[in-house]
Amino acid sequence: MSDRPEIVCICGSTRFVDEMNAANRDLTFAGVIVVAPGVFPRAENHEADELITDEQKTALSALHLRKIDLADRVLVVNPGGYIGESTSREIAYAHATGKPISFTDTF
Repeated sequence: MSDRPEIVCICGSTRFVDEMNAANRDLTFAGVIVVAPGVFPRAENHEADELITDEQKTALSALHLRKIDLADRVLVVNPGGYIGESTSREIAYAHATGKPISFTDTF
């Protein structure tokens, strides 16, 4: 048994920044180490997607997979059951690597 707290990786569409922040807060207060997206272009600026290059998007996607590698489990923030293309890839990756996956909303 490890002395360290559980590590949870939050996944989901970056359009749900408020919901991700709430999940992060709740988990943190519960004593969990949280890794989550660090860039929320849709929340920061409507035109931010244009400011992030395809190369940057690819790098951020790869970085998030490494965050999943670090985690003990994955929490998918999916209000209304929404799962987008990127989140679907992250879920498939987590599943393939044997990470337990839970969802904030059933679908």
